[in-house]
Amino acid sequence: MIRPALAWLSWAAPLLAQAGGPLLVQPAGPGEQPPAPWHVVGLPQQTKPFTRFGVVTLEGQRVLKVEAQSSYGNLVHPVLEQSNGHLLRWRWRVDEPLPAANLHRRDGDDSPLKVCALFDMPLAAVPFVERQVLRIARLRSGESLPAASVCYVWDAHLPPGTVLDNAFTRRLRMIVLRGPETGLRTWVSEQRDVWADFRRLFADEAQAVPPLVGIGIAADADNTQGHSLGYVGSITLE
Repeated sequence: MIRPALAWLSWAAPLLAQAGGPLLVQPAGPGEQPPAPWHVVGLPQQTKPFTRFGVVTLEGQRVLKVEAQSSYGNLVHPVLEQSNGHLLRWRWRVDEPLPAANLHRRDGDDSPLKVCALFDMPLAAVPFVERQVLRIARLRSGESLPAASVCYVWDAHLPPGTVLDNAFTRRLRMIVLRGPETGLRTWVSEQRDVWADFRRLFADEAQAVPPLVGIGIAADADNTQGHSLGYVGSITLE
C-alpha cells in the first residue's frame, strides 16, 4: 500500500524563492486562497475529499485556515535546493482536535495540524524495501516525492517531545510539539532547526543533511473519519 505520507511534493510549481529574498511566501495573502508557489498535494488519483486550505481574517489578522473533514491533503511550498535556510518559525493554533487519532496505529494516523520539512535524501541511503516502495510511489504519482520528511505535530493525546515514525512509512518521522496540555484556540509560536531535527530523527540512515526542498502544512482526518480545524499564522525560513 502506498501511504498518503509519501504524497508530498509536486515539482510542477515554480520555485519563486530568490537568492537574497524570503525563502517562503506567506500562505495568508490578500486573496481567499494561499498564493503561489503554495499548492495542494494529495494522493495519486485521489478520490477522497481534500483537506481545505483557505485564507481568512481571524482576530484582525490574515491567517491560513486548515480544515479536515474525513479528508487528506497537504499544502506545499518548494524551496530552492541551494538555500541554506534551516531555522523554521511559525505560529499556529488548533480549535478542533481529533480525539480519535492515534499516531501509533494506521487506523488512527490523523493529525489536526502539522508542519513538515521535506528533504531530498539520496535513494542509496534508504533501506532496500522502503526504497522500492518509494520508487513505485514516484512512478505512480509522476512526482519526485521526498525520501525523508520531518513533521512537527499537534496531537490530542501524546505529550510534547514524543518522537515516532509515521504508522505507514518511516520516510516520515514526527516530533510532537503540542499535546493535550496546550489550550485550544490559543496561538503558539514555534522555532525549529530543521537540520538538527533531521540529524536526530534520521541518524540511522544519514550523517550529512541532504537539501531541504520543501515546507508543508497539513491536516488529515481520513483514517478516523473525523473533523478538525486549525490555523497557521506567519511562517518563515531563514
